[in-house]
Amino acid sequence: MVRFLFILLLAVLAPGIAMAEGLETLDMTGTERGIFTVLIFVIAYAFVMTEEFTHMRKSKPVILAAGIIWAHASILASQKGVPTEQMHEAFEHDLKEYAELMLFLLVAMTYINSMAERNVFEALRSWLVRRQFGYRQLFLITGVITFFLSAVADNLTAALLVGAVVLAVGADNEKFVSIGFVNLVVAANAGGAFCPFGDITTLMVWQAGYAEFFDFFKLFIPSVANYAIPAAIMYFAVPNEQPKETSEEAVQLKPGAIQICVMFLLTIATAVSFKQALHLPPFMGMMVGLSALMLFGYYIKKNHTPAGEEGFDIFARVMHAEWDTLLFFFGVVFAVGGLGYIGYLELLSGAMYDGLGATTANIMVGLISAIVDNIPVMFAVLNMGLDMDLYQWLLVTLTAGVGGSLLSVGSAAGVALMGQSNHKYTFFSHLKWTPAIAAGYAGSIFVHYLING
Repeated sequence: MVRFLFILLLAVLAPGIAMAEGLETLDMTGTERGIFTVLIFVIAYAFVMTEEFTHMRKSKPVILAAGIIWAHASILASQKGVPTEQMHEAFEHDLKEYAELMLFLLVAMTYINSMAERNVFEALRSWLVRRQFGYRQLFLITGVITFFLSAVADNLTAALLVGAVVLAVGADNEKFVSIGFVNLVVAANAGGAFCPFGDITTLMVWQAGYAEFFDFFKLFIPSVANYAIPAAIMYFAVPNEQPKETSEEAVQLKPGAIQICVMFLLTIATAVSFKQALHLPPFMGMMVGLSALMLFGYYIKKNHTPAGEEGFDIFARVMHAEWDTLLFFFGVVFAVGGLGYIGYLELLSGAMYDGLGATTANIMVGLISAIVDNIPVMFAVLNMGLDMDLYQWLLVTLTAGVGGSLLSVGSAAGVALMGQSNHKYTFFSHLKWTPAIAAGYAGSIFVHYLING
């Protein structure tokens, strides 16, 4: 961490170096106005990191920071005599990056919300609770379900859905809830690393074209190692007891639930086909899938809505998407993009990747992701103009995805579960297992080297 702070300080104070690949930077990192933009970003991100205590949604400070940073970037460009068209090209590059990812994520979130509205996840929770598994059995089952669920849904959704099961059966056993939630955070982050649909950072690498869709599945075994090593260590600390019996009733699926699940899988296949076969951005395939969901929603509303009820409303599902996350992503893309246009990403690239080497720098990215959200970290890496081979791009995808498991505040899944657990799962209860999680982090990197190196 001390080394990272030194690198950040170097990026703020040092004069600019080489030009970035593709877009030309302003090369004005040593100016007072340039340093001020870095300070604005640091202050904004301090508010993001204290969201749990301030209850201010994380999108608000970063959107403001993005506007301030680009306003100063525009003034710097004017002072340097840069043509307006050139500045617009840099700005529109960020807009294109955001639009593609936002539309992709919006469709995925709408499908997840539609499945939730049709009782898919509630039925799964009910089934697990009624099966009366022992605590140790439930520890393994919930971890494995979260691992694979987060590969198609995002890690936050997977952790929250399965977390409801852990809370329901472990309400009278605080120790089980605490260790069960640590297990879910690790499983959710590990499962999201090997599939482009599982984590925003993985999706970013895929859409940027640094790896093809099926390349990411080379990370499956390293991801399994990342989850399995700490899970094996924690397993023996799980109470070897049976939870109290519960009178949970079975939850019935609403009409169209299974069809929507199948449509989601077909939408994923369509997105992959658009990218691999037609060479079009994946979000276009996702939008085709959204149109199919809209038409099917119309069918459900017309044919399976009891009299007097509103029925299935696709736009209500769009409305309930995680807009705070989507707008936070907007702020991050434009704030980091603005800093990159001024020239700071080149400096970080030179200090980390040229100074330390790609492997060490990529491992550091994962450690930084335990403290800072992995979205801005990965966006910065993608915009450094790095010349890395597939092995290194998969390594940084892995580390950025699973590094957040080291601390409870390192990923959206951990922060959300702290809020859901009613003080049974805390920062320090997670910190107790950080050495075991670190063993999984190191193990996954080693397995990646053995298989893909």
